[in-house]
Amino acid sequence: MRGFAPSEFEARTRRAQQLMDAAGLSALLLTTEADLRYFTGFLTRFWESPTRPWFLIVPVAGKPIAVISSIGAALMAQTWIDDIRTWSAPDLQDDGVSLLCDTLVEVTPTEGRIGIPDGHETHLRMPLADLERLRGLLGTRALTGDSGILRQLRMVKSEAEIAKIETACGIAGRAFARVPEIAGEGVPLDEVFRRFQMLCLEEGADWVPYLAGGAEQGGYADVISPASGVPLALGDVLMLDTGLVWGGYFCDFDRNWSIGPPRPDVANAHARLIEASDAAFEIARPGATAADLFHAMNRVLTKDAEGTDAGRLGHGLGMSLTEWPSLIPTDNTVLEPGMVLTLEPGIAVGDKILVHEENIVITDGTPRFISPRIGPEMMQL
Repeated sequence: MRGFAPSEFEARTRRAQQLMDAAGLSALLLTTEADLRYFTGFLTRFWESPTRPWFLIVPVAGKPIAVISSIGAALMAQTWIDDIRTWSAPDLQDDGVSLLCDTLVEVTPTEGRIGIPDGHETHLRMPLADLERLRGLLGTRALTGDSGILRQLRMVKSEAEIAKIETACGIAGRAFARVPEIAGEGVPLDEVFRRFQMLCLEEGADWVPYLAGGAEQGGYADVISPASGVPLALGDVLMLDTGLVWGGYFCDFDRNWSIGPPRPDVANAHARLIEASDAAFEIARPGATAADLFHAMNRVLTKDAEGTDAGRLGHGLGMSLTEWPSLIPTDNTVLEPGMVLTLEPGIAVGDKILVHEENIVITDGTPRFISPRIGPEMMQL
């Protein structure tokens, strides 16, 4: 359960190669943690160091080839990858560029097109100077976009991937259920943040790279600020939003609590959020679009009045905390079975906001909540 069988990676590679062939690509060149791990299972926190570049080549036929610093060879050898080419990094004169070029020349034709993910939510993890040097060394071979292949592949999850995300959601759900042990009137918010991460680890999380939230009277001003040392007070609304990791996959959902009985406007706003996420859930079927889910939630939140300026109301979820698609009015991505999404409506309460988030999976029929579902009544501490 922790890792995947080689058949999982073989299937991913075959699907990629079919799409590459249709797009006229001779290879994919991948440089980011999630993209490398998608095809290899190479899971390490060593990516926190920006010193070393890492490369994976997926040729249009055959197994992927790792071109990595020697420090990663032993771990990569534990994956299904057997062609592992290394250099001693960091090398200030040639940090893997010549080795990478030689490998690309070996597996692509003279006029080959080498795809690199280049769309929204992508980035290239290598120095610009090295990229320009690589272009020059490749000669008539062209570095180009990947035609959205990585986005298309990673957007639809296998049953094995969904099981990992659901496990992460279960861990977070158990940690949320224990919040009354660590939070209440007089407890500083930063202490709640620290102790909640401890709860997540106690319940089985591998690590907790993301924890956001807030606590203020009648709501909170934003959902991304670091926690302050201000103690929780009666009338505050506490929100915790976690993206913990289990087996290399994220959950991403939040919960709200009132410190003492909630004000009527806060209670009503919370109920509206649950109604909005339920409205999107009801239409989250294959054939609907990301935009359809946005509009379903926004109609409940605004009652067909002016827009809320809330931006997106959810997103994809998987190996990264946020993935394609975005639940916005202009994203017409069609839902397919196997997509894992967050539903994340937000609503204004005076000069504050409330946000609620759940995780669901799209199936052939009725979607399924994979975060522990809650009702419209706001929890109290």
